[in-house]
This record gives sequence, structure tokens and C-alpha cells, in this order.
Amino acid sequence: MRVHILDDWFDTLGGLSSFAKISGHDVTVWNDHVENINILAERLSDAEALVLFRERTAITDALLARLPNLRLISQRGPYPHVDVAACTRHGVLLASNMSAGIPSYAAAELTWGMILSAMRQIPQQMASLRAGNWQMGVGRTLRGRPLGLYGYGRISGVVAGYAKAFGMPVSVWGSEDAQSRARADGLHVPTTRAAFFAGCDVISLHVKLTPQTRGIITGTDLEAMRAGSVLVNTSRSALIERGALLAGLNAGKPGMAALDVFDTEPLTDKVDPLMSHPNVICTPHIGYVTEDELDMQFGDIYDQINAYTDLR
Repeated sequence: MRVHILDDWFDTLGGLSSFAKISGHDVTVWNDHVENINILAERLSDAEALVLFRERTAITDALLARLPNLRLISQRGPYPHVDVAACTRHGVLLASNMSAGIPSYAAAELTWGMILSAMRQIPQQMASLRAGNWQMGVGRTLRGRPLGLYGYGRISGVVAGYAKAFGMPVSVWGSEDAQSRARADGLHVPTTRAAFFAGCDVISLHVKLTPQTRGIITGTDLEAMRAGSVLVNTSRSALIERGALLAGLNAGKPGMAALDVFDTEPLTDKVDPLMSHPNVICTPHIGYVTEDELDMQFGDIYDQINAYTDLR
């Protein structure tokens, strides 16, 4: 098949062992990010299979209408960026391995790194040292401080294990299923939502973005947080009610945010009010961006392409 891979920004995939799985196909890899539909349609005009790099490129009805040779879209994980109904209309199969039972250790590790960085002021201390000013403030020890996990699935389960190793008591809030799983694992579930937000020094979000979870974290939730608390979001920006986090930071609740996700991605606006906020530490959506994680994910993606061709 003529396979096109989008958004491999650092030309990583060709150097991973999983790339050998598609050696029998005619493969084109694009290393830049393009949103212009005319350019995309021209580039992908001969594509029979399209590989997506997570949600970096939206697949719309307008684009699919201009790709007459396309038969398969292969990716991994949730697919809010793909117009599934349009795929059906245009005869394009969407294959997306949902990695049941396998946590993203890369995302869990970044989450823990963000927690440490925020509580110990690591980016700010580095900046102060490099500016010739030595120490800039006093951080906080993790041991004994309550960690709140909003959502309890594969990634947050790993994070809960890290918390145990660091001596942080863990509370969980979320759906009834999430609360039941947390209780079964011996974790604390507060009696109310307000008690969850008010009872933790650090709260980390671990919920998939769906129409039902969009904006699930409200301004009222943030107002209930402790002064000086930290909100960590390595999941999806839209889980937080639009505008609520910036307003909360300006009001001091939360005291700091550690963010790996934004409303607009890629985010290149140096004066974006969240990214440039003095009480925000941030990374450019790198939760899953490690060689190990990509090798595993794209191995699954290539397996889907081969399975499709085996059935033709």
C-alpha cells in the first residue's frame, strides 16, 4: 500500500525498530505540520493508507472528499480529531488500537515530573541560578501532602503507585466506576466533590476527553482548592471549563498549574496568557513523546496496516 505518515516532527519513526514492520509498503513520511487543506490534499492525493500521529492533524469531511484513493486510517488511542461519520461515507476504514490494559508509563512519568517540578520550583530555581541570583524561594516536600487524582484508570493508577513511594496519601474523585476501582485498591474517596478539591495539595487530572467530560472541571471546583495548591494537567486542556484556569490562577486558586496540554496545539504564541503566566510551568504536550512509547504505539499502528492488507 501507499502509506503516508503525518507529523513526524523530529524524523523519529524511521529510526525505531517498529518501522521495519512496514518495509513492504511504499512509505512517505512528512516531518512538518500542515493545516492547509489544499496542501494536505495535494500531498496525500495518492495515499491508500494514512498514519496519524495522535491528534496532531484533524481529519475532516472536506479533506476526505479530496482523497479518492484513501482506504485506511491507522492510529492509536482516542479519535476526537477524526470525523468518523465522514470516513464511513467515503468508504475509509478507521483502525485505532485503544491499548486496553496497557498504561502509558511515559505519561505517568511526566505527570510525576511535573508534580516534583511544581512543588520544588525546579524551573524557577534553574532560571534564578542562570540569571546569577542563586535561590529564588522555598519549595515544599511531597511526603505527607495529599495528592488528588481526578479519574482513576491506567495512568492514574501508575501515578498512585509513585505517590505511595513518595509517602503521599492519595484521594480519588471521578465517575462511580473510578471511585469503585479506587476503593478496591484501598485509596481514599472523599464524601463529596467539594471535599476532594479542598482536601489536596496537588490535584492531577486523568480523564479522557469526550463530549461528556469537556469542561468537567469548573471554576467552582478551582475555587474550592487550597491556597498554594497545584493543579496538574497532562490529559487534555478542554477538561477544564474555558477561561476557568486563568481566572483561578489570577485569584490564587490553584496557586500553581503544571500543564502539558493547551487549547491550541501546537502553541507558538509566546504571550499566551496561560503559557506565560508566572504561576504556570509547562511542556509542549510531551506526555507520550518518548522513543520507547512511540516504538510501542507505532508498532500497533503498523500491525493494523498489515492486518488490513492481509485481508484484501
